[in-house]
Amino acid sequence: MIKDKLSKDLQDKIQKIANLLSPHTKRAYLVGGSVRDMFLNREIKDLDIEVYDISSEKFDELMLDNDALGVGKSFFVYKLFGVDLSLPRVERKTGVGHKNFEVKTIQDEKLASKRRDFSMNAMMIDIFTGELLDFWGGQKSIEKKEISLIDEQSFKEDSLRVLRAIQFSARFGFKIEEKTLEVMKSIDLSDLTKPRILWEFEKLFMAEHLDVGFAYMYRLDIFEKLFTCKIKERDVSRVMVELKEAEFVEELRAYYFFYILANICGFDPVDWFKKLEAPKHFLRVFKNQPFTCKTLSDRELLEIAVDMPIQDWLGNYKDSIKKQAKRLGVYDTVFSGGVTVAQVIDDGFEKEEIKKEYKRRVLKKIQTNYIFS
Repeated sequence: MIKDKLSKDLQDKIQKIANLLSPHTKRAYLVGGSVRDMFLNREIKDLDIEVYDISSEKFDELMLDNDALGVGKSFFVYKLFGVDLSLPRVERKTGVGHKNFEVKTIQDEKLASKRRDFSMNAMMIDIFTGELLDFWGGQKSIEKKEISLIDEQSFKEDSLRVLRAIQFSARFGFKIEEKTLEVMKSIDLSDLTKPRILWEFEKLFMAEHLDVGFAYMYRLDIFEKLFTCKIKERDVSRVMVELKEAEFVEELRAYYFFYILANICGFDPVDWFKKLEAPKHFLRVFKNQPFTCKTLSDRELLEIAVDMPIQDWLGNYKDSIKKQAKRLGVYDTVFSGGVTVAQVIDDGFEKEEIKKEYKRRVLKKIQTNYIFS
């Protein structure tokens, strides 16, 4: 399975690690998302390996002797050849927040895999033999295209798993099992830090099935819990249709989800980004973005194109808009109507007034030429 599903580069990395570990243990497993992605036939970039039958002291010594980089010493995690290696562990929540966990190593594969969030993420592949260990029905979940938790108690100990389930549903188009969904509804999200929330949202923004993710966000009142704003039931189906049928410009993909949602529901996405303390590029892209839900006349589209090419407008996700903009010659360039800044300066305008007068003249050209459009 490893040979068939992984690139030669990743196969070589696994073989190097197997050769390094073989004098010390015969139990080491590929775990987590890479195993899941093999069964989903998705591209695999990152590998995680759990190493059994070796003491933490010997593991530290072996990793340091091979110049591995410690990336979580308290959790016995190292990076070697670009692969994360760790000792199998169990975690017990000791307080509020995602850092308050007691961690200890364990040598039982089933118990170690039980700490994973969902069954599809708990499968293990022996790096020496290629044997698959699937204690929690991960293969079956993937075949059913379903997200299901493993253990209710441990699941509740990390509230981030609610957002992880949503972004997985959006990435893979999977449904969330009803029992899992009910548990998710009962979890308080107030302990989540802004960086953790944003991290999951950023993965959601890039997902293929945004409509599925949004549907679960609505059912779980995510926007009410995180942003104190409630999505109206009347807007839900329209948002889902727009998200499902949208044709995104790849360079803007990270921004469309919040744009479409805010546009239809009447919210200010800049407020959401500020509450998340999001990077400045989110605020920069959304600055001065026009919001409109109606079908645009040529005149109205040209008025938007005075400030930006339509390829930079987040309302460009419909094929009809792209075609209209290309017909008008404003898809990849702003509309000037033949007006130049030099003309405005020659007429005696200075400083801030130059921009205002330039825009006034261009808009007048549009109104004159497209009065009935």
